Amino acid sequence: MKKRTFIPIVILFSVLFISQVLVSQQTDPEVLVYDDPSAVGMDSIFIHSKVDSIMTFAIKEEAFPGATVLVAKDNKIIFHKAYGFHTYDSVQPVDPTDLYDLASVTKIMGPLPALMKLHDEGKFDLDAPFSTLWPKWKNRKDKKDITIREVFAHQAGLVPYIIFLQEVMKKNGAVKKRFVRPLPNHRFNSRAYGNIYIRDRFKNKIYRHINRSEVSDIKKYKYSGLTFLLYPEIISRFTHTDYETYLTMNFYAPLGATTMGFNPKTKNYPNKIVPTEIDTLFRHELTKDWVHDENAALMGGVSGNAGLFASATDLAKMMQMYMNYGSYGGKRYLSEATVKEFINVQYPENENRRGLIFDKPELNNQDLTLADSYPAPGASPESFGHSGFTGTFVWADPKTQLVYIFLSNRVYPNRTHSNIYKLHIRSAVQQVFYDAIVK
Repeated sequence: MKKRTFIPIVILFSVLFISQVLVSQQTDPEVLVYDDPSAVGMDSIFIHSKVDSIMTFAIKEEAFPGATVLVAKDNKIIFHKAYGFHTYDSVQPVDPTDLYDLASVTKIMGPLPALMKLHDEGKFDLDAPFSTLWPKWKNRKDKKDITIREVFAHQAGLVPYIIFLQEVMKKNGAVKKRFVRPLPNHRFNSRAYGNIYIRDRFKNKIYRHINRSEVSDIKKYKYSGLTFLLYPEIISRFTHTDYETYLTMNFYAPLGATTMGFNPKTKNYPNKIVPTEIDTLFRHELTKDWVHDENAALMGGVSGNAGLFASATDLAKMMQMYMNYGSYGGKRYLSEATVKEFINVQYPENENRRGLIFDKPELNNQDLTLADSYPAPGASPESFGHSGFTGTFVWADPKTQLVYIFLSNRVYPNRTHSNIYKLHIRSAVQQVFYDAIVK
C-alpha cells in the first residue's frame, strides 16, 4: 500500500489529539509547563549568565551559526532560549520554535519507540536472532545467529556505515540516470530533494548491500547505523502500517509533538526550518527543508538512521515520556519494564556503555573531566539520550529529573566545522544545569 493512502489518517489523528493535549496541559502535572528555575531549586542568574557566555563564545568560534537550548526539570521547562542566526550572514535570527534536522537523534525518536512498542506487544524477543525481524539474514552464515540485543547495543560486529551515495554517482560527479531523475514518474517516486527523485527499487539495492556486508568475528562495542536503514520496513511489516503514519498515530500526535516528522518541506509547518550544509557534491546548493544525511535522502527522506525534523519542545516531550518510563500527560505509551530494559547498559563487561539503541554516559563518566566525559560529568549513570551529526543532542536524567535539548546546525557551511566537539560546547552547557542545582 502506498504511503499517500495514510496521509489523511495522520492529519485526522493530529487534529483530534492536539485539542486533547491542550486541555491536559491545564490539569496534568505530568505535562511540561514553563516556570522559573527557582521553582525547582535552581539558580536562575547563574544559569543565564553561564549559558549565555558559553553560547556567545561558541558562535564567535564558529562552532555553529546559531542554536537552541531547552532544559526541563521536574516537568517544568525552566530554560528555553535561542542564540545566533541560521547562517553566518546574520540575516535570519534563530527562534526557539525553529525546526532542526535531527540527524542520528532520529534513531531514538523514530524507530526506537516503535520497536519498544512491538516488544511490549510480544512481537519479538531481544535474545532471539535478528533474522526474526529481518528474514533475509536467516541464510547469511555470518549473520544468522546475531541476536537483536547485540544489534540494538552495537555489539554485533556490524560495519559502521556504507556510503550509498557512491552507488548513484559517476566518477565525474554526474548522477546515474538509471537511479536518479529530476522529475518523478511511475518508477521514480522516492524524493531525495527538491528536484532529485530516486528509483523506487533503489531501496532493494540498499538492503542487498546491508545483507552482504561484512561482520567482525570480534564481538565488542562498534557503533553501526546499518540496521537503522532496515527498521522502517521492519516496522511497517509488523504493524501493517506505513512507518511514519504509525509513529504519528501512536506517539507524535498524542504527545502533542505536532511538528515532528520527515520531509518537512511537504508538511507546510508554520515553523522556520534551519538549513544545514552547502552541498557541493549531490544537491549543489544549501541543503534546507530536506534531510542532510545522504543515505536517508536516498531512502526518500524517511529512514531510521536520520530524516526527522523537530523543534526543541517536541523533543522535550518525547524525552520526558522516556524519563517517565513510558508515560506522559496521563497516557501510557510504553511499559515501564520495557523502557527500563532499553535504557540499561547491556554489555558493561565488554566496556560497552550502550543501552538498547539509547546512548549512555561513559562507564566512569562522573570521574572524568569535562574534556574527557560524555556527556557532561554531572550526568548520572541512569541517564540516556543520543547525539546527531548535524549538531543536535538530547539527554534525560531520571536521577535529577533533567531533560536537556541542544539543537544546532554545526555542519554549516560544511561538515568540516568541528569546534562544537573540540570546545565541548554541548557538554559544557549541560554541566551548567547540574552545577545550578541548589544543594
